[in-house]
Amino acid sequence: MTRLDRYILKNFALTALFATAAFAVIFVAIDMMESLDDFLDHNATIPIIATYYFYFLPEIIKLIIPVAMLLSALFTTGRLSTFNEMTAMKSSGMSLYRFMAPLLIFALLVSGVSVYFNGWVVPLANKHKFAIGRTYFQRNIEYVKKSNIFIADSPTRILSIGMYDDQSMVAYNVSIQDFSPVDPTMVVARYDANQLRWNAGSSSWFLTDGVYREFSGDKEHIEKFTSRPIGHLNFSPDDVRKKEEKPDEMDYNDLSEFIHNQQRAGQDVAKWLVELYGKIAFPFASFIVVLFGVPFSSIKRRGGLGVEFGIAIGICFLYMIFLKVSQAFGYNGDLNPLLTAWLANLIFLGAGIYNLVRVPK
Repeated sequence: MTRLDRYILKNFALTALFATAAFAVIFVAIDMMESLDDFLDHNATIPIIATYYFYFLPEIIKLIIPVAMLLSALFTTGRLSTFNEMTAMKSSGMSLYRFMAPLLIFALLVSGVSVYFNGWVVPLANKHKFAIGRTYFQRNIEYVKKSNIFIADSPTRILSIGMYDDQSMVAYNVSIQDFSPVDPTMVVARYDANQLRWNAGSSSWFLTDGVYREFSGDKEHIEKFTSRPIGHLNFSPDDVRKKEEKPDEMDYNDLSEFIHNQQRAGQDVAKWLVELYGKIAFPFASFIVVLFGVPFSSIKRRGGLGVEFGIAIGICFLYMIFLKVSQAFGYNGDLNPLLTAWLANLIFLGAGIYNLVRVPK
């Protein structure tokens, strides 16, 4: 790496770092002002509020890193063009491709780190943030006892639970229906029990105080029981809890496992797959916006840094529009989930390559 590369990279990294910090402070300040009534109503102390925003910070950083990277690309390149430093570099034989090389490598490293950050660090922080929000601010309330839960355990077995207690890991008013694999509309067996309990030692469920019915043609076999193992079920207490969790609370591995269990039960997982692929696709927006922004700002324009800031906000606004529109189609199953997660990136990657080809090198 030459001294000139270090000079360019230093300006870019410092600008990106300053933009990230500035946007994070603004984001926290705005959210704090909107949440002031909640804080006062629930007598939240300063340490609790500080802890809440400490765990909120990773989610904020995740969202603003692409914005900061784009802003840094526009500001750094625009400033060099404004003060004719870009012209001097080109006169010395440095092409635009060579100028972009350290910036793109840096952006690619940031994207790689962001994949881990978004996939594992942010969900862990969100769990703590949501827990504080539910306890003190009544946000995203999730009661310990959940009512009216329906689980498709497999294509031939459906469970309905009247109420589930997280702490004791006991389900109440349970009905399990087994259907014929030949005719999925025909019930071949049914369990009705007061409770469904989890045995941690054997990692299995068992029913208590219930009735078992088996249907064969016009005949019905009825058997009452006090306690009866239900055999293999494709869910655990954690899976019941995760049914109430949001994708933002699940890391990449947990979300993958959850999707696998839902697929095995015959559920539509298009929305979950979009969220899973998005945990990898979104971080690479940092690389794509640099590829788009550097050539765009390499041409001297009137207006100075104010214009660059406005352009950055406009581009990020368009990116979010493309992202949300494609997600809507992906959630409904109209688009392939993998394509949905990467569509906005692919569109802006094409725009960045076009922009790079058309500008003077």
